[in-house]
Amino acid sequence: MPDKIIIFDTTLRDAEQTPGAALNGTEKFEIAKHLAQLNVDVIEAGFPRSSPSDFEAVQRISNEIEGPEICALSRVIDQDITDAWNAIKGSPKPRIHTFVGTSEIHIKGIMRSDQDTVLKKAIAAVQYARSLCQTVEFSPMDAARTEPQYLYEVVEATIEAGAMIINIPDTVGYAIPSEFGQLITGILKNVTNIDQATISVHCHNDLGLAVANSLEAVKNGARQIECTVNGLGERAGNTSMEEIVMAIKTRGGHFDQVYTEINTKEIVPISRLVSRLMGISVAPNKAIVGSNAFAHSSGIHQDGVIKQRDTFEIIDPEDVGLKESQIILSPRSGRNALRHRLDVLGYQIEGEQLDKIYDRFLVVAEKKKEVHDADLDAIMSDEVRSIPETYIFEYIQVLSGTRISATTTVGLQNQGKIIEKSTAGEGPVDTAYKAIDLITNLPLKLVDYNIKSVTEGKDAIGEVTIKVQNGAHLVTGYGASTDVIEASARAYVDVVNKVIYQNSR
Repeated sequence: MPDKIIIFDTTLRDAEQTPGAALNGTEKFEIAKHLAQLNVDVIEAGFPRSSPSDFEAVQRISNEIEGPEICALSRVIDQDITDAWNAIKGSPKPRIHTFVGTSEIHIKGIMRSDQDTVLKKAIAAVQYARSLCQTVEFSPMDAARTEPQYLYEVVEATIEAGAMIINIPDTVGYAIPSEFGQLITGILKNVTNIDQATISVHCHNDLGLAVANSLEAVKNGARQIECTVNGLGERAGNTSMEEIVMAIKTRGGHFDQVYTEINTKEIVPISRLVSRLMGISVAPNKAIVGSNAFAHSSGIHQDGVIKQRDTFEIIDPEDVGLKESQIILSPRSGRNALRHRLDVLGYQIEGEQLDKIYDRFLVVAEKKKEVHDADLDAIMSDEVRSIPETYIFEYIQVLSGTRISATTTVGLQNQGKIIEKSTAGEGPVDTAYKAIDLITNLPLKLVDYNIKSVTEGKDAIGEVTIKVQNGAHLVTGYGASTDVIEASARAYVDVVNKVIYQNSR
């Protein structure tokens, strides 16, 4: 039978120590509710001794959140442990987590103490915590840099004192996977009563190895992983909850001896909530929850994903709470990606018409770098005509400024030939329309001109809508481009074609 990996979430304790990420009590409670929906096994709700507000937040979470164990952190100090217990005793499943540094550099550099004294403090703290709470976790802080024989001695003594979970922290992210795995193996081989406790790990990401170290620990016998949403935490952060969970789920054949009970469809929602409340953006390339994690820009990748998702995706985006993959339309996108997105938007385009729209799309994509649905709608409105096109817009060139008259050159195609005219006048739109009048020999009376932005940003597509008087009728023309003068010219050519078609009938 596979073993369950206990997911111990310390977002509300260790991640909250991220500079600038302080949460108020209401925000901590909101995250705790979502962690319960995520179905984590343990919520480390805070460090009650650190402040009255943290005590109150932990107490509220303990009293009102159902499902996970609620854990409070304490140093090996009686008052810390007392405060931790008073904060969590309202929970149906309380846990006290106490810790002390055991590496030589911590013992001498921080505590100015010695190994015997630290060992006695650890034993006394666990005994006192166990007198209050049934479930006690002990952490020999900086275990990855602790002398192994002393670490074995501390672990064995604290289990004897009543600790049911022994957490092995790589506090400064110093270990590499092979040696961290050997550390766990060494504990299993050299601690005589280790079968009476669960081995946990708490890895930091200073070398970018937190997830790798945690997975290696699991392979070597650890059965609890301490982690945070979005990998937040001190310095470079902690083991990323979403990466650990999805690694175990996605590589089930490799981790066939273990499983988690996380509701993975809540991963993206909790990631976004934590990011919003802590005010810390998720990097676009962050695994699992980054905005680019399921986004495809390369034409080859887009074509593959459209045809068969798992050609370039090892995780179904729906499994982590997303609706679908993102096909990012860019200059690198191919016709298949464009046709797929147009299909989604309701446009059925094939053959020569697709080729023409693809050419137009590439022009826009080169200017904007990314083309959005609103851009495509604008292009389609501009390109897909219900009437024959007597004149086809080809190009426009404008010379204009505050102290010179505008000069505009326009080129239109008619029956396969390019006709070009230039005019000077008051402004680029006025001169563009005059040049078109010279080409078409169809002077029109403009009665309305309107321009608006389709999308946000300086490179947004502009939509121009105009109306001209044609006898007793008003005729509307439409044009779109990242260049508003070009959009204006396209709208005027559109209305010219409509007038010619109308007059012919």
